[in-house]
Amino acid sequence: MPRTRGGTAIDDRAEPRGKLDAAEIGALAHLYRGEVYRSTIWRTRLDTTTNWAVVTLGVALSIAFASPQASPLPLILVGVLIVLFLVLEARRYRYFNVWRARARWMETHFYAPMLTEGDLHLEENWQSVLAEDYLRPRYHVSFLVAVGRRIRRNYLWILLIQALAFAGKITVHPEPAPSLAAAIERADIGPVPGVVILALGALYVASWSAIALWSWLRDRAAGRRSGKSKAASMG
Repeated sequence: MPRTRGGTAIDDRAEPRGKLDAAEIGALAHLYRGEVYRSTIWRTRLDTTTNWAVVTLGVALSIAFASPQASPLPLILVGVLIVLFLVLEARRYRYFNVWRARARWMETHFYAPMLTEGDLHLEENWQSVLAEDYLRPRYHVSFLVAVGRRIRRNYLWILLIQALAFAGKITVHPEPAPSLAAAIERADIGPVPGVVILALGALYVASWSAIALWSWLRDRAAGRRSGKSKAASMG
């Protein structure tokens, strides 16, 4: 069975790659700069969608707490926008992760060995994995993993603030609710009873939290498998 590295088959019969000359090292240096630039651009795009989510949540908070008669409905509707921004950000993260993974691959297999040992270790075929990624570009993480990572980085806090604001709206604004039943009644939205709204809200938060936890456990398991091995896959 042929050996694989980073999902790429390694041909043991192939001729060993000779040392890189000065021109090839210079080309790799420029390639690394290009990948860092692209990852920086896409990292900025991630920040943009996060900012949109924060701003829209702030607007919803302002409307919901603007007056004693204000409805908690904006705090519910803003959840739709937050999910939209999360989906957009997860898609952007998958692109960002491609450029980030390539840059990190060159840092760990090209620059680090050159700095510490003065040897690029071309016999380990890391350059073949990188070449394959350029020949056949692909995402390094699934969409669901990307969603989980973005929730863990930013959106879990946004969802937490949204949930706490909604709870505060129905329990203490404009005045403390005298009982649990009264707080649930304040959560009524038109013909939809408050208990249904609260149940859907709990499912909403629990679903995103479960995805974040699943992605964290998956990433931790993948990290344990790879360890410090230079045969670890990109991404």
